[in-house]
Parts: sequence; structure tokens; C-alpha cells
Amino acid sequence: MSEKTPEPIAQPTWGVGPYVGDPKADPNFDKFDPELLASGDTRNVVDGYRYWKMEEIVKDLDARRHPYHVAIENWQHDLNIGSIVRNANAFLAKGVHIVGNKRWNRRGAMVTDRYQHVSHHPDIQSLIRWSQTAGEAGKRLPIIAIDNVPGCKKLEETELPKECLFLFGQEGPGLSQEALDAADMVLEISQFGSTRSINASAAAAITMHSWVLQHVFS
Repeated sequence: MSEKTPEPIAQPTWGVGPYVGDPKADPNFDKFDPELLASGDTRNVVDGYRYWKMEEIVKDLDARRHPYHVAIENWQHDLNIGSIVRNANAFLAKGVHIVGNKRWNRRGAMVTDRYQHVSHHPDIQSLIRWSQTAGEAGKRLPIIAIDNVPGCKKLEETELPKECLFLFGQEGPGLSQEALDAADMVLEISQFGSTRSINASAAAAITMHSWVLQHVFS
């Protein structure tokens, strides 16, 4: 007889109270933060990271990160950047790269930028230079731009490289011409409604999840 699928239950309130029992008996004791053990942990982290020091979480994530990067153009202080950083954390991107203005609105990141490596590049050319040796063993990372412009291919019909750099543009105008010119390929996400484009952070989430489907679950 096949096992019955568990019934879904609602998410509990984020966080736990002070550690109950002897934390020294826990195999992760050396990773625990004494302050969190005493006061509780209300951070938005998965249960496996409860009470862990932030630097220990980053170290553990670094050992498992996927070999793709995400870059975002930031010419107009796009509010989506924080949400894209949060998505990059959820899908375990190796790094996030802000191109253009160094300052960006962190509110949408929901503190996930503390666990994600975020770098700055003043312009597209500096991002290209970085990508030339950013892959494994110093290899070049192909740049894959995501935008629905004439001549692009469909994301759903494209085999994505295991190592790559996904490049996203501003909400509204999309990618700059310089960014499109720098790309090895330009992909669009298929849409079926009346709107010309979807939210930039949603596009980033769809793209990263497509990579996961191809390289983690295939």
C-alpha cells in the first residue's frame, strides 16, 4: 500500500523562543549564537538554521551555492532589486551583482542580503570584464539577458548553461541596449495576458527556478 500524502498545515508564526534543554548536547552547538539561545530566534530563516550565528549560516550556504550569478541594472533606483536579492537567496545563487548606482533599496530583500554575496559594478563593461574569469577554474561566464525584445528566444525552450550570469533590467524600460549587446543570448518568459511585461523580481524568480528545474531536478 502506498503511503498517504501528508495533509498540508498552515505555517507557524516565525521564530522560536529561548532554547529548551541543554544546547551543548546539540551537534550544532559550536554554530549557535549565545544571545539567540537565551532570547529566542525570530529571524526569517529555515528551521535548520535556528539559533545559528549569521556567519555560520553564510558559511554553510557557501558550501552549497549553485554556480550561476544574477545581475541587475540599477540606473533608476529600482525598488525590485531588494526582491531580486531575496529570490537569489531562496534559489541559492552564487552571487548578486548591482550594475550602475551603488545604492539600492534594501527593504524588499527582507534582510536576506546579509546571507547573500552582493557586489557592485559601475557599468556594463566592468561586469563584462568580471565575467571573463568568474567561472570555475577562471573560465568565462556566459551572459544570459532576460527581456522580451525582438529577436529573443523563449526561456521555456532553451537549455540553460550550468554556469552563467543572468542579467535583468529596470522595471518598465527593461535592459539597456549596452546590456543586450553584451549578452550571449537574450531570452523571454512566455506570457499570455494583456500586459507587455511582468514584474522584474517575478521574472528573476521564474528564471532561477527554470535553472533549478534543469540542473537540480532533471
